[in-house]
Amino acid sequence: MFVIVGFLISMACIFGVYIFHGGNIGVILKALPFEMTTIFGAAIGAFLINNQMKVVKATLAGFGQCFKGSRFTKARYMELLALQFDILQKARKEGLMAIEQDVENPEQSALFKKYPVISADHHVVEFITDYLRMMVSGNLNAHEIESLMDAEIETHHQEAHAPVAAIGRLAGALPAFGIVAAVLGVVNTMGSVGQPPAVLGGMIGSALVGTFLGILLAYGVFEPLGGLLEQKTEEASKEFLCIKTTLLASMQGYAPSTAIEFGRKVLFSDVRPSFSELEGHVKGKK
Repeated sequence: MFVIVGFLISMACIFGVYIFHGGNIGVILKALPFEMTTIFGAAIGAFLINNQMKVVKATLAGFGQCFKGSRFTKARYMELLALQFDILQKARKEGLMAIEQDVENPEQSALFKKYPVISADHHVVEFITDYLRMMVSGNLNAHEIESLMDAEIETHHQEAHAPVAAIGRLAGALPAFGIVAAVLGVVNTMGSVGQPPAVLGGMIGSALVGTFLGILLAYGVFEPLGGLLEQKTEEASKEFLCIKTTLLASMQGYAPSTAIEFGRKVLFSDVRPSFSELEGHVKGKK
């Protein structure tokens, strides 16, 4: 919602002030289809050349995420921490082997079924179960698992930031493509030198629209969207860091209630549940 409101405010101020100052919006509207085709066509072509297909698909999906609210809410994190508490509590009371079936078949596990929001995210479930499986096997110590977790989180971080980098490169190229469109317009104008001044003025004005659009699209549309998507990817990484911190605390011998407190502390302040909120949620799930 705020993304759309931001665009409306930006465009209203830019074009509104132009019109109030006596600008002829008809010149922009007349040149708009041709300049947009030139700029966007060149930008899309360069975007496809510059990125692998998996990055192209991820970028398109990222644009969609920009217009949706964040799924990383306080309620989601309470579900995540409560799930980890239940698993660790079961392992503490009945032994690590007691959670083997939950780890091997999370879709059939009664523990995971209690938390449908988390269970529906296969990336999170896979991350949790993979490291619980290592804990059950007992072949790796906490430092080795921490190193492996860091490597996986870094890989996830790199993959998630590929669309952000692609949008950043696209935003950086748009002003240049605007100049290309403007230069072509000037070339066209120079080929019509014999025309009346009024005609030449209109042609020059149309050519300058290309530069204007390139800069506007870069810094008024794609640069802000890239920044927003980057913030969303940081939120996604924080969830994995929460899981990592909780499981490592458990491996180091802390009780489940203390381990999830470790995980709670790494969350961003606006979505971090208080100690009493988390305690009440955990007790309510029993």
